Amino acid sequence: MFELKPISKAAIPRALNRAERYRLLNEPKEAESICLDILHIDPENQEAIISLVLALTDQFAETIRTGATLELITRIQGEYERAYYTGIIWERKARAHLGARFSDANHMAYDGFREAMSWFEKAEAIRPPDNDDAGLRWNACARTIMEHRLVAKQEKREHFLLE
Repeated sequence: MFELKPISKAAIPRALNRAERYRLLNEPKEAESICLDILHIDPENQEAIISLVLALTDQFAETIRTGATLELITRIQGEYERAYYTGIIWERKARAHLGARFSDANHMAYDGFREAMSWFEKAEAIRPPDNDDAGLRWNACARTIMEHRLVAKQEKREHFLLE
């Protein structure tokens, strides 16, 4: 239908800045489009891959595309970064479930937070010096679970049986 216009390699830094700005303006579709343009000419650009992961997860409240997002993780260089951003995907998926209105949403949120916490623990074990990002994210997940009193589906049944 349309032939997309390529960008030049020299324009990548400016395009990355634009993608970040669109994400900050809560316009993740625009950020996603820019990242795809960058990756079209520089498929291994780590900043663009990570920005695309974040732009896709910014959209989880509307549509959860976990498979496509997790596939991008395989393209991220560095074991720490792969573990950390996998945790981010699971955390954001959990937060999307937390706001959903269907019967198992809170249980799915709990499971997602626990999965995220597992990935953050993996990242924390191999983190660079002076980088506590994984621990901060783990704490945010734990606080959300406690604040919303989330439990696994089986634990919920047992809780009701004990009452």
